[in-house]
Amino acid sequence: MPETHPAPFHAELADGPETGAAVWVTSSDGVRLRVGHWKTPDAKGTVLMFPGRTEYIEKYGRSARAFADLGYAMAAIDWRGQGLADRLIDDRDAGYVGHFPDYQLDVAAMLATLQALDMPKPWFLLGHSMGGCIGLRALMSGLPVNAAAFSAPMWGILMSSAMRPAAWALSWTGRRLGAGTKYAPGTKPQTYVLAEPFEGNSLTNDPDMYAYMQAQMREVPDMALGGPSLHWLHEALREMRHLAARPAPDMPCLTFLGTDEQIVDPDAIKTRMAAWPGGELVMMQGGEHEVLMERPAIRDAVHTDCAAFFDRHL
Repeated sequence: MPETHPAPFHAELADGPETGAAVWVTSSDGVRLRVGHWKTPDAKGTVLMFPGRTEYIEKYGRSARAFADLGYAMAAIDWRGQGLADRLIDDRDAGYVGHFPDYQLDVAAMLATLQALDMPKPWFLLGHSMGGCIGLRALMSGLPVNAAAFSAPMWGILMSSAMRPAAWALSWTGRRLGAGTKYAPGTKPQTYVLAEPFEGNSLTNDPDMYAYMQAQMREVPDMALGGPSLHWLHEALREMRHLAARPAPDMPCLTFLGTDEQIVDPDAIKTRMAAWPGGELVMMQGGEHEVLMERPAIRDAVHTDCAAFFDRHL
């Protein structure tokens, strides 16, 4: 069993169930991570929330509340390089990972921690954005869950056909020239929700949820993360290309995608789900990237449909 220690957890900002708590855990390669959990009395199982790039445990407090109301416990993680986990380079605002499969070491640490915490089984995956990319590889490697759901999974990054070769060339050249820690073009050190106003944002149409994210960043700036580094971009492009070449895992799958998605590549998601035996893609009309944090009608439907899907695979 892994050695764990109590970690900071900002319950008021999370606005989740009162059972919320977090622990420090160390990955097999020595990176300190933070794992959060919300236990629920008589839970039917546990939702393993794999957050996206820039995200952190407290961002999913309201999802934990929704799932608790539907009978599920929930757990989430601060991946290496973000949230309150160890940052990997001197510029703590730049998104960075040594190699994309390193995130699988974080998955292993999370699973061992949840086992030690006796989080109720069966377990179910819910991967958002980058967490959907990490989650897909984990499923292909035998993640011990009964079913998987995804929210706007990062199985491709939305960019024009002209920009795609440029992104490969720039990220590869940046690494080769020792500039891998520089920010990818068009991105900046300040975290998105503080850098951009609600009007015209590409995450959500719900002003309350945008204010919720902004309050978390203002109150605990150590959790904030800015744009991706060139190195992260190159690693992500390599990982997505690798995963796209592999068949879907033998696992029940439900994926949600907003019709107004502007961050990940909808075509990559549609292609993957069309070839996923028994998989289902649900388009959320008017939804942007954060369908779990969209207007109440959308986010309530996503949580309810997710729980009903998990119920069918208990």
